[in-house]
Amino acid sequence: MDNRRKKKLTFFTIGLIFLLSGVEYAVILPTIWRYLQILDAAPYFLGLVLSAFSLSGLLSGPLFGHWSDRTQTTKKIILLSNLFEIVGNLMYFMGYSKWLLLSSRLVAGLGAGAGSSIFGFLTRSTAPEDRATVFAAVMACRQAGLLIGPAFNIFLRLCDFRLGSFVVNKYTAPGLFMCLLWILLQLAVVFMYWDLPPLERRKTNDSLAHSREDDVQVFGEDEEEGDEEAKPLMGSQELVGSYGSVVVTSSSCKHHASFTSNTSLNHTSPPLSPAKPQNHKGFRFFKNSSLSREYLREEVVVLLAAQFITLFNQTALETMVTPLTQKYFNFGELENSVMYCLGGVVVISGFLFVRWLSRHVAERVVLAIGLTICNISCIWCLIFLTNPQGGFSWQLTEFIIGVFLQVLGLPFVAVAQVSLFSKVTAEKTQGFSQGVRRSVGGLATILGPLWAGGLTENMYIMMGVMVALLVLLTMMLAFSYRRLVEPAAGQVDSSDSCD
Repeated sequence: MDNRRKKKLTFFTIGLIFLLSGVEYAVILPTIWRYLQILDAAPYFLGLVLSAFSLSGLLSGPLFGHWSDRTQTTKKIILLSNLFEIVGNLMYFMGYSKWLLLSSRLVAGLGAGAGSSIFGFLTRSTAPEDRATVFAAVMACRQAGLLIGPAFNIFLRLCDFRLGSFVVNKYTAPGLFMCLLWILLQLAVVFMYWDLPPLERRKTNDSLAHSREDDVQVFGEDEEEGDEEAKPLMGSQELVGSYGSVVVTSSSCKHHASFTSNTSLNHTSPPLSPAKPQNHKGFRFFKNSSLSREYLREEVVVLLAAQFITLFNQTALETMVTPLTQKYFNFGELENSVMYCLGGVVVISGFLFVRWLSRHVAERVVLAIGLTICNISCIWCLIFLTNPQGGFSWQLTEFIIGVFLQVLGLPFVAVAQVSLFSKVTAEKTQGFSQGVRRSVGGLATILGPLWAGGLTENMYIMMGVMVALLVLLTMMLAFSYRRLVEPAAGQVDSSDSCD
């Protein structure tokens, strides 16, 4: 099988992985509240169970990411993570007690850590200018799962039989169903996933254009590049520095360094400044061992803050939605499933629009648009959802508008911040960097449900803090806007590879 076909099948399998992660979330979330009530769990236990999945993902993400950076492979990591998903969903199906339910989400969450390795793989396998488009397509796959999941739930809610000593009903069936789907996905990974080599940065222009076409066509990008196909893939990351008129790219530095640590760059450099350390190996080790150089830079902190605050607000609202619909609208499992299905349509439409928009405007513009929508959404919820007024129809309208704005702003922020983050951090450690980013998001998805679960009766406090966090993030974006640009990636990679 040629490499082009392997790449298509590998990217297709990645899409399936994210699709199933969305299906799992959408199948379990509408029924888990009633499931816990049947098991005599207190209301706060909902936040604990939802946070458990994120807690284990927070711990496993950097570990899996570092593993993939060291080995430059992801297949074994994905196979291992799928085993955690299979076991965790089987435990959810058994459901003897609320503590087993909590443990099941902890085990399944370990499988989510493979996402950092996958994002690192995608970063190494795609061109910087195509990255936002590819990431949007992958994230849209998860949202498609969120859309399909409620449709499955409509049929799973009809289950009412016994399987040996286990009861299969609308509460336990989602665990058994997802266990079977993850087993099928395990087979797909075995036969349809390959550890492809990183994208060669020093190919000829023709082969670069051909590789870029392969990457993007897998996710359905229109062939509209024309003259741009003749441009060097890493042209936007070129760096003209203190070496005079010579242009040095991060990939060329890595290529020279891969032969021997004593090989110098193939150009004549002017004498080094006395202030620059002469021991390159020691200085490089010091720099690489310092996490502060990588993750405490202004632009990285802003993007990590965007990851944390938007996910904190999103998961807090998601946790609040089910009790709120039960309290004001008497929604059951069917109504909640339909609501999540419609929300999935809006989110997928948003990702498709962001995918188109990212080809025409910079990612920081997309991020600013998303934050504006999120601010409007939170302020609307603070005004109208904390103390709903009017009759049933007016309250439902207020609720729909708030939820619609929330899910509409999500694709803009999600795609922009992950694409920018992959460009302002070193490419050779993308697995670990994406693990750090996803761990920050995991921390947010732990604290968000806990925050909302404990304040369902104090909506003003809950929503007020969420609005304050968004305002803080907006101010950070405004002050750091000029630093959120792609050339920073070239500086990071050159620094890490050439010193």
